[in-house]
Amino acid sequence: MATQIVQKRPYEFSVYPESEAGGFCHRDCTVAFYTRIDALLQPTDVVLNLGAGRGANILADLSAYRRKVQTFKGRAARVIGLDVDPVVLENPDLDEAHVIGLDTPWPVADASIDMLVSDHVFEHVVNPEFLASEIARVLKPGGWLCARTPTKWGYIGLATRAIPNSLHVALLKYLQPHRKAEDVFPTVYKMNTARSLKRYFDPARWAHHSYGYNGVPGYHGQRLALFRLVEAWCWLMPRPLSAKWHIFLRKK
Repeated sequence: MATQIVQKRPYEFSVYPESEAGGFCHRDCTVAFYTRIDALLQPTDVVLNLGAGRGANILADLSAYRRKVQTFKGRAARVIGLDVDPVVLENPDLDEAHVIGLDTPWPVADASIDMLVSDHVFEHVVNPEFLASEIARVLKPGGWLCARTPTKWGYIGLATRAIPNSLHVALLKYLQPHRKAEDVFPTVYKMNTARSLKRYFDPARWAHHSYGYNGVPGYHGQRLALFRLVEAWCWLMPRPLSAKWHIFLRKK
C-alpha cells in the first residue's frame, strides 16, 4: 500500500477562512473540476486516466473531500491508467496500468471507455493529432472526455511560455515550494485555446461543454502580496483568458 505524502497546511487556509470547513475554499479549482466529473461518473463506467502518474494529486492532498472526488477506484467498474512515466505502475488508484510511448497506439480496445480523465496533461502534448485520434478511438459513443489544463493566454500559460522549460524546475522551487522536480514536465501549449480544442475535436463529432476557470492562485511562493496580485489579475481577465480550461467533451 502506498504511503501518503505529508504536506504542510495549504497557504490558502490563511487567506480563505472558509477552507477550515471541509478543507477547501469557494474558489477551489480541483473541487470544481472533479465534482463535475463526479456528477457524470456512473458505477458501471470504465474510466481511463490519461497521465495518471504516481497518484500524487491524491496522496499529497490534505483535504479528505478532494481525495474522495479524485479517487475513481471503487466508484467505477474499472480504472485504467496510462502514462509515459513508469511511476504509473505504482499508482494505487488504478485497477490496470500501462506505460505508453508518445506516438504509439494505446493498449486499450476500440470503443471500450466510458470516461477519459486527463488532469494537467494537454499542455505537454507535442502531437495533438495523434492524441485526439486515440481519444476518439477508445471512447464509446456518448463517452466523456474530461480534462483540465492551463489556457494558453492565461497568466500561467503566458508565464510558462515566456520562461524556457530548462528553468521551470528552479522557478517552481520559489513559486511552489512543495512541488517535486520529478513532477515538472516540459510544456508546449498546442491544445490550450478554444480554437485548438475545436480543431482537434471537431464539433461535428464532439459536443463541447468547456469553460475557463480561475481558481485559487497557485504560483505565489506563499507571499501574500504576490497572491493578491495574481488574484486581482484573475478577477479582471475575461473568461477566455482564465487560468485554466475545464474541458468537457462528449463524443457524438
